[in-house]
Amino acid sequence: MSGHETALRELPLIGRGHARYDGRAKVTGRAQFAADVVVADPIHAFLLLSTIPRGRIDRIKTDRALVLPGVIDILTHENAPALAAPVSQAAGSATNHQPLIDPDIVFDGQVIGVVLAENFETAREAAALVDIHYVKQPAAVTLDSPGAVTERWSEINQNFEDLEVGDAEKALAEAPVTIDATYHMQSQVHNAMEPFPTTVLWDGDDLIVHEPSQYVVGLQRGVARQLGIDPSRVRIISPYIGGGFGSKLSLTPRTAILAALARKHRRPVKLVATRSQGFTLSTYRGESRHRIRLGATPDGKLTAFAHEAWEMCSRFGAYASASTDLTADMYAAPSILTRVNIVRTDRTTPGFMRGPGEMPYMFALETAMDELAYRLEMDPVELRRLNEPARSPIDGSRFTSRSLVKCFDEAAERFGWRNRNPVPGANRDGDWLVGYGCAAATFPCFNYGGSATVTLLRSGRARVETAASEIGTGAYTALGQVAAELLDLPIENVEVLLGDSLLPPTAPAGGSMQTASTVPAIRLACERIVSRLGNRMPALADLGAAFDRLGTLSIQETAQYAAFDGKNANGGRAVLSTPDGDEPIAIASYGAQFVEVRINARTKELRVPRLVGAFAAGRILNERMALAQYRGGMVWGLSSALFEGLAIDPIQSRVTNTNFEEYAIPVNADVQMVEAILVPEEDHEVNPLGVKGIGEIGIVGVAAAVSNAIFHATGKRLRDLPITLDKLF
Repeated sequence: MSGHETALRELPLIGRGHARYDGRAKVTGRAQFAADVVVADPIHAFLLLSTIPRGRIDRIKTDRALVLPGVIDILTHENAPALAAPVSQAAGSATNHQPLIDPDIVFDGQVIGVVLAENFETAREAAALVDIHYVKQPAAVTLDSPGAVTERWSEINQNFEDLEVGDAEKALAEAPVTIDATYHMQSQVHNAMEPFPTTVLWDGDDLIVHEPSQYVVGLQRGVARQLGIDPSRVRIISPYIGGGFGSKLSLTPRTAILAALARKHRRPVKLVATRSQGFTLSTYRGESRHRIRLGATPDGKLTAFAHEAWEMCSRFGAYASASTDLTADMYAAPSILTRVNIVRTDRTTPGFMRGPGEMPYMFALETAMDELAYRLEMDPVELRRLNEPARSPIDGSRFTSRSLVKCFDEAAERFGWRNRNPVPGANRDGDWLVGYGCAAATFPCFNYGGSATVTLLRSGRARVETAASEIGTGAYTALGQVAAELLDLPIENVEVLLGDSLLPPTAPAGGSMQTASTVPAIRLACERIVSRLGNRMPALADLGAAFDRLGTLSIQETAQYAAFDGKNANGGRAVLSTPDGDEPIAIASYGAQFVEVRINARTKELRVPRLVGAFAAGRILNERMALAQYRGGMVWGLSSALFEGLAIDPIQSRVTNTNFEEYAIPVNADVQMVEAILVPEEDHEVNPLGVKGIGEIGIVGVAAAVSNAIFHATGKRLRDLPITLDKLF
């Protein structure tokens, strides 16, 4: 069987909350992450980063550092090895900025040198001895800084169009009830447990790179391009990633430089960046501002929706999450107007960070919807139910599945929403003001297809091979469960190999697309194996005889899955081929977030005792890991709402909180009850197994639900994230 079938047999292993395939290796320390890799006689690298946001290096003196015993070399723009090509966003990088090619400084924390030494401690000490003199220039580092330049995103990115359906301006002017509010969010940084290590070594003319990568094939191609060698000569090895959330998805500017240094010195080079350096070495969620305008009738029916966004960008890059299509698709507004702008600043280029645009854009929309509900004196859940669309409000595309209302029903029931007193500020428990808030969650289903090799041995053991990444989500387990079920084997009999560019290429672990893109290929390979065995999988005891009849010791099949006959699901849109012709469809996952907050009436101390989320995302491959993904996302949503934000020194124009002491994140005492609910959903059109992505939707909507709960508790509407104590006074 193949294609988008509607009749799928029950698969008892798929969905079961099986323990992690790699759990024992991780808790015992046998799992090797990139920084753990042992190589013979390595050179240790330490990065020099700029301490100004804009200007140029006037003089850089390395003499004191070079005489330190154990120092091997110090690279700057004056002596850095030439590369065949610079990094490029068009070639898989998150940035267009190639370091060490000139003395210009274009952002704070820019790589301006590499110290090489016999050990890490010596390299770090030598870095502190390098004397750098700058010529500073005025810098714009926020959306409102003098010198920041605003540009329309549709004029930069020809693949993006602002939306205009009907006459939204006229509908807004004529609407009996309107909301016009602006929402703001500070920049945020990923800060995964594992920072940014890289180990490179040459084996003759072949390069081996140990680096945590969410897309090993993309990293392989990008490094090869920069070095001017064939991609087949580059091998990326990344079996485990200690968290990435988008920060390890793209080609890094430093990897090819380290490879060139390893070739020059004929020794492996090992870099382990510090936590503080990680704040500027990778992408981040850029500062953004959103103006939402809603028009409605007195009974709550939307008549108009307008969303204009401003996203921070660098001077040299081109990036915007541009998720107005997501917010415009949420509710049945007959007239729509959207616009996305980027604001050029002297910062590094933002990029993918869990729910890149979905998180901030939905914060704005879902807070505005709450404001409209209170303006209408209507239950916020009922307002959303009333404006549930039958088809996409943007273009009329059919939703393959849309369980938003069901998610609200189940989460509201579990949360006890019916017991809510709707009057803001009227709910008290002693000195504590109590508030309830809710918000919708959504995430588009990306599906770029993938490939996999499955091998079945005569002994009844099987092996799955694909260049997917284990970013902490449980990919080893989920992919193994699929093969075990389809080959009718105990999961203990299935070995899974991931994270190596030598393996069959598949989609990256980003955009919540990897699993949905890869498991159909595994399914197809398994079906071909079963077909060779007579279209029926023999019992384990009979497997040897079946192999004897075939005269072989193993059966291996490699399969490639092309989503929607090659018409990729891009941004949650795809084209479904039917007997009546091509049909446009909209594909997404949905959820509902509910939050309880308690605020001390005297001190304004804020506590969040409960988070309840319900999510519908197609077929679940592993219940235990799905719930963990949802709960983790919800905690990060809480963090975005109340804790995280880069602080900018207005005098020096630099980020000041590049550490965990001042860049606040939640600890156990901040997170009390977090409950995720799996809402059953069947979607046989999204892919042959009905699997949607779940990794990112958990963060979406939480910040809005927190903000809405704070309004319910206090009567004070806060539209600026993070919501810190000073804003509650």
